[in-house]
Amino acid sequence: MVAQELSLRERKKQQTRSRLWRTAIELFGERGFDQVSVAEIAAAAEVSKMTVFNYFATKEDLVLGPMQEHVGDLARIVRERGPGESVVEALRRQYLDRLAARDPSVGLNDDPTVLRVQRLVQSTPALLKGAYDFLVRSQDLLARELATMAAQDRPDAGGGTAVSEFTARAAAAQIAAVRNTLFVEIIGRLLAGESADEIYPDTVRLVEQSFDLLEHGLRGFGGPSDPALAAPAAG
Repeated sequence: MVAQELSLRERKKQQTRSRLWRTAIELFGERGFDQVSVAEIAAAAEVSKMTVFNYFATKEDLVLGPMQEHVGDLARIVRERGPGESVVEALRRQYLDRLAARDPSVGLNDDPTVLRVQRLVQSTPALLKGAYDFLVRSQDLLARELATMAAQDRPDAGGGTAVSEFTARAAAAQIAAVRNTLFVEIIGRLLAGESADEIYPDTVRLVEQSFDLLEHGLRGFGGPSDPALAAPAAG
């Protein structure tokens, strides 16, 4: 009985949180982020202003809250990857799985509410900064996980820990840059009017190319042997 009551309580909390988020997105989309107050959101959702702040610490969180839930994803994927699976292999697999599922966390989702959120973020400096801060935090958590992994692999290396920490930060920066570049490409095409299904094949190809660069590095990139520079076959 207690477990059922707790489950019901949690479901009600999730329903309230979802209602507040959707109400906020609808009002922000109609009038703009800066033109809507938290009090107006509370009134539209038929709750008190304090209730809103019980679920969302700031006005910005009313838009960015779902993004915050994914800040630790990259570090977790690395930590939980399968035996013998490399970091890049695990991250590639996860990204492709989320693309296939049309997961909003990788951008490939054309639900009208999701697109409304993306338009809000792109057009509101405070939200754009918040999204960037999440990216930096995600990259930092990934770097820490990579450094921990490297330290465990080299426990006896003299001076190895400091080098591993730098390498981990550099690797995390490259991974984050690839994912962010893919995200910007996806969102740009969706906001231009293409559907998620239309751009899915192209996006898979770009993901494979991007993660190949991560896996093999930039050696030969732009040189005469670079496949990207090969002359097209004669028609």
